[in-house]
Amino acid sequence: MTEANQTATEEPLVLREDRDGIAYLTLNRPNQFNALSEELLDALQGSLDAIAEDKSVRVVVLAGNGRAFCAGHDLKQMRGQSERAYFQQLFTRCGQVMTRITQLPQPVIARVHGIATAAGCQLVASCDLAIAEEGARFAVSGINVGLFCGTPSVPLSRNVGRKQAMEMLLTGGFISAQQAQAQGLINRAVPLDELDEEVMKLARTICGKSSASIALGKAMYYKQLEMGVDQAYQFASEAMADNMMFEDVGEGIDAFAEKRPPNWQDR
Repeated sequence: MTEANQTATEEPLVLREDRDGIAYLTLNRPNQFNALSEELLDALQGSLDAIAEDKSVRVVVLAGNGRAFCAGHDLKQMRGQSERAYFQQLFTRCGQVMTRITQLPQPVIARVHGIATAAGCQLVASCDLAIAEEGARFAVSGINVGLFCGTPSVPLSRNVGRKQAMEMLLTGGFISAQQAQAQGLINRAVPLDELDEEVMKLARTICGKSSASIALGKAMYYKQLEMGVDQAYQFASEAMADNMMFEDVGEGIDAFAEKRPPNWQDR
């Protein structure tokens, strides 16, 4: 077990445990429903930066300690500030953490329980994959306190349809895990007692693939999303041609022909 942002007298804000190529990151402000304080954002950024350079990590699982996944920004901390520059810096910082998730070479799976609201819902939408327990609920609820969830709308609108996203943003209302799955915010919803097993099944499946090819593919996927169709096809074609030069591809094709498991280069 390694711990991020720990002092001699304080609990770590992000817990990290590595097991069988999977890095488990757990937000650790349970009494505040894992609200994203400045300090927690810094701790999460540090953990993600460390994982990005760690070749032993093939998949990341992001979870929350206590009764909820993440309740968004720390409103109490925010209320103690009054300068526009502070809020500009805070929301920019949060956006950088979300972007770091998509820039990470390893896939990131959100393990969601309880609630994921405002920037917490943004965090789910920013992860590559998400599995939630059936009782989980999601909202971009800033409008309920007079604050339109502008930055959460960025990944939300890239996951769900426009009208579904606008309804969430304009009403601040919750949607269920089943609605979140139907709208594309999460991959699936499962009973709480099956949540860890389902997350592990997905993580282990990804661990069995070529990490070099996954890193290339993840980077290509997010870049092509922002392109026109013709440009996206050209970019994807170049990425696939590069991918074909990987030793893992030759090994994978040989293994398929020989009806045996592939022996990836980084194993």
